[in-house]
Amino acid sequence: MVVTLKEVAERAGVSRSAVSRTFTDGASVSPKMRRKVEKAARDLGYSPNALASSLTTGRTKLIGLVSSNFHNPFFLEIFDLFTRGLQERGLRPLLVNLSGETEPENSVRMLRQYSVDGVIVASSTLPPGFAIAFREAGVPVVNAFGRYASDPQVHTVGIDNVECGRIAARTLIARGYDQLAFLGGPESATSTQDRLTGFRAEIAQRHGAEPSVSFAEAYTFEAGRSEMQRLLQAPPAEAYFCGDDVLSIGALSALRDHGLSVPGDVGVLGLNDMEMAGWAGTDLTTIRQPIRQIVASSIELMGAMLDEPDRYPEARVFPCRIVERATLRPLPEAG
Repeated sequence: MVVTLKEVAERAGVSRSAVSRTFTDGASVSPKMRRKVEKAARDLGYSPNALASSLTTGRTKLIGLVSSNFHNPFFLEIFDLFTRGLQERGLRPLLVNLSGETEPENSVRMLRQYSVDGVIVASSTLPPGFAIAFREAGVPVVNAFGRYASDPQVHTVGIDNVECGRIAARTLIARGYDQLAFLGGPESATSTQDRLTGFRAEIAQRHGAEPSVSFAEAYTFEAGRSEMQRLLQAPPAEAYFCGDDVLSIGALSALRDHGLSVPGDVGVLGLNDMEMAGWAGTDLTTIRQPIRQIVASSIELMGAMLDEPDRYPEARVFPCRIVERATLRPLPEAG
């Protein structure tokens, strides 16, 4: 049988309103009263009804966790961190799949039906307009893994993808590769665009050359493998910056099936440092994106916005670094 608020009140010898206030955030209740109610609740095994509490406070504690990257295993790691982090703060994540969605207004309408208190857009492929649409609808929003801007329209937490493209170019050039290539995700994704911009700019500055460029249809293993198979109809480049680990792993599969060794014949560099990148047999050299810090910072910002909805938008940018494994030739020895 479900223990009711009335039974707790009777056990504690207090009114039902006192029990309700005890389990309502911010409500006034004396320390003595709180101890009596909490002891009675523990003795009876009572858990407050979250839906009933939302009717009293006007808050559901539901946070929409919105993404369109469900085919990329990297985002399973991200969702794990987000859901656990939100729950630890007493918030309830509502996972929403926007794969294939093109109209921000549809997303806003759907999330409003669930009376969410806020939204975290966790995606590097959804256009910035999605996060902006939530803000314009009066919903507190944080764009995690969003496009960096010095003067953001919404709270944005992530990395500088242009700088990551530059890091990739410097890494490949330092290892003596001359014929460089970019194999990106969807051309429409801002992450793809920015990584390519930085990659091209650094190569032009250091090499005075232009990399070959191609795009996979999605950030997936199959898309990376398929695009590399297409590219191998001609002689391959010396090294590829794949712009994403899961694309890199697909490209590795195609290269090895073609009889090419990595890094003996071709070098491959990824980005993210997803768990799979370090598996035996993969050993992908990659650029690490600090997802734990990005997720924790996004949750902290969301919590602050629930208390201060008009908080001025800010951009939080975290640095990335190379993780050395086995898919690039080593740096030449000095001297």
